[in-house]
Amino acid sequence: MSGAEQRRERLKAVYEEARRCERCALKDTRSTVVFGSGNANAELMFVGEAPGANEDRMGLPFVGQAGRLLDRLLGEIGLERRDVFVANVLQCRPPDNRDPHPREIEACQDYLYRKVELIEPVMICTLGNFATKLLRGDPTGISRLHGREEVRVVGARAVRLYPLYHPAAALYTPSMLETLRGDFHRIPALLALGAPAQPPPPPAGPEDERIEPHSRPEDPERGAGPSPGARERGRNGAGESGRAPAPAVAQLGLF
Repeated sequence: MSGAEQRRERLKAVYEEARRCERCALKDTRSTVVFGSGNANAELMFVGEAPGANEDRMGLPFVGQAGRLLDRLLGEIGLERRDVFVANVLQCRPPDNRDPHPREIEACQDYLYRKVELIEPVMICTLGNFATKLLRGDPTGISRLHGREEVRVVGARAVRLYPLYHPAAALYTPSMLETLRGDFHRIPALLALGAPAQPPPPPAGPEDERIEPHSRPEDPERGAGPSPGARERGRNGAGESGRAPAPAVAQLGLF
């Protein structure tokens, strides 16, 4: 099995765990877990806030108006959805599209960090305030940070973190849309810089309880050139469906 295939299999294992997650009260109100979708070997990753009603129903991220805008902006810089990986801070829709609660963010962030660890992106674009504040570990808002790339350690990986306005916020505000478009057009040049230097791995020892990823048992949504890099790709196999209309693993869009 190639490295790319192993990566997809490990992501599928995390998905199988996540779709049965009961770490917070959102387990009682969600229709399905929205794990994320896209290229399991992507150099570029997007992280939004939380699923909206369309996502909650379909089990996939960014499938409404904000998702269509995201696709259009990707197309303007020569990319498609299959070239990137898209996820959210929360995997379950908060009732009435309310803001995520701190307890919910805390319960869910390990899943996000494990996705980053497995996918190994060069760059992460945070979409909106919640994703930006979580991954920066700082309360500074998106209006001050958008379009400003910096190197940050997310989980165990150093990435080029690039805050952007959320597409949903830009849908009805022309000036914000033009700002978002301008920030988007800087992405290819930032990707071309390559991955930043990685932090040293933590020392192993009998007290180290770290578990390897492959074994770890609002509407609209909230929140053409070659793809960057030359990582190998392929489609994953089928899987079983979830408790509600959760997508089968084969429908997750893990390329």
